[in-house]
Amino acid sequence: MKKTKRIVLGIAVVIVLLLAYIFFAAPNLNPLYADGAMFWLVLLTAAVIGIAVLKFKNPIAEVKDGKGVSFDFNGFPLKWVVGILAALWGIYILVHLIFNPLFFWGSYRDQMKEPEVKEFTSEIQTVDLNQIPVVDKELAQTLADKKLGEKPSLGSQVVLGEPTIQTVDGKLVWVVPLHHSGFFKWLANMDGAAGYIVVSATDMKDVHYVDSYKIKIQPDSYFMDDLTRTARFKGGLFDGITDYSFELDDSGHPYWVVTTYKNTCGFSLPEADGVLLVDAQTGETKKYSVEEVPEWIDRVQPEDFIIEQINNKGQYVHGIFNFSNKDKYQASEGSAIIYNGENCYLVTGITSVGVDESTTGFMMVDMVTKEPVLYRIGGATESAAMKSAEGKVQDLGYDASFPIIMNIDGHPTYFMTLKDSARLVKKYTFVSVTDYMTVGIGDTTTQAYEDYKKVMANTQDTPLGGEEEAPAEEKTVTGTVSRINFTVQDGKTVYYLTLTETGTQMYMAPIDVSDTLTLTQSGDSVSLTYRVSEGQQTVEVVSFENSTMTSAS
Repeated sequence: MKKTKRIVLGIAVVIVLLLAYIFFAAPNLNPLYADGAMFWLVLLTAAVIGIAVLKFKNPIAEVKDGKGVSFDFNGFPLKWVVGILAALWGIYILVHLIFNPLFFWGSYRDQMKEPEVKEFTSEIQTVDLNQIPVVDKELAQTLADKKLGEKPSLGSQVVLGEPTIQTVDGKLVWVVPLHHSGFFKWLANMDGAAGYIVVSATDMKDVHYVDSYKIKIQPDSYFMDDLTRTARFKGGLFDGITDYSFELDDSGHPYWVVTTYKNTCGFSLPEADGVLLVDAQTGETKKYSVEEVPEWIDRVQPEDFIIEQINNKGQYVHGIFNFSNKDKYQASEGSAIIYNGENCYLVTGITSVGVDESTTGFMMVDMVTKEPVLYRIGGATESAAMKSAEGKVQDLGYDASFPIIMNIDGHPTYFMTLKDSARLVKKYTFVSVTDYMTVGIGDTTTQAYEDYKKVMANTQDTPLGGEEEAPAEEKTVTGTVSRINFTVQDGKTVYYLTLTETGTQMYMAPIDVSDTLTLTQSGDSVSLTYRVSEGQQTVEVVSFENSTMTSAS
């Protein structure tokens, strides 16, 4: 009886430990995934060993009838139990060995569908200079940290999460969630951390803190407030889950978007098949397929999945035994998330295998549907463009941010910011994709653009925008100042003004255009000349005269 109690108690302890492990580790329990299969194999192996220890009738092997050793495993021969377990381990190893590119190179090559080849200028929208994403992830983190520092009492309670770029109600922003800074802070604020910080991707001065929402569900949190645990136990216990991103719907409500995936070739070739949408406030979770995801969700496809599939397609373009590297290609080092219209894309350069500094084109992959488009453009890789931009300011020691490719007047162009050692943006630069020695640099995006156009005009037969494009047209307008104000951009004063006669048209005038700008006020009569920029709300003033001050003198 005592032995039976000990056995029951031992089993109970094992079950409790197993449940505790499942709760805290939140493993995948689906044996069709490598981690799920490993979980069950280890569990079965431990169970067999444990039961064998408890159930052997004879702890020491006996020789029966002179015919050899015989163990009795609770009425079932031990060799069969060990044999079944060994077979399961063998199947696990065999799946890893068989489902590899040597035997299934076609599956590896074709996981990413054949991209549609398009013209760069016909599909990529021309960028408004006022809407260029000048804030990268690193700078977004810095600006968010500065905003958090404005609230000392809050800064001692929370830390910044990872910034995620997205469009919210048509505006391109970085969103940074706030996380508890430790266990005791979580214990004291179990309703959640106090909100998130929104950083405009196009305006470094547009940073605001949103405290109307609580971020209860967080990565690496405690008990059921942990994001992985919530995703597992509220819909993803038997799913592959990866790539947690913090996104807002168009009303500003915070969610965690967790990608679900399945393996398409044994334990290999993971393929995103939907998302678990976790309410960051309540933990409520809903599951969506790729076709069903709400329109405001920008990203479903993990970046590493896409890059791996592009590389597989290029590696096995002509099969496994392509020793001459014929037509092989690969993604260039690094990638960027960009928005073209309302859609989110991962963009990476495509280079021939063995070529480091030049691209054969760019692959743009929709981050929801995984639809790929290839733009065939010969030119410099992102890293080569960064080196070229840094070379123009090597005396200053500035570092270039990772480039964003964009359409500048019909010409494929890299845009980067140049930062000092304190990681503050000091200059802006445009670099031609087709000729990375064509570089424009300025203290503002407008100045960098003008410099880029001048360099481009001197290095090729046709200017930006086409064969018959004329120099930028200039117009002169006379009127009465209705509003005027100034700001300081990178240490330089820039005035913005509107005229009664031209309504909401805004004019931007750097201080060096005219000394009279500092004394100009509403009601003054002025005459100014500006460069015509079709479709832009703000135009650059190239000359300025205050008629009121002139007549008064």
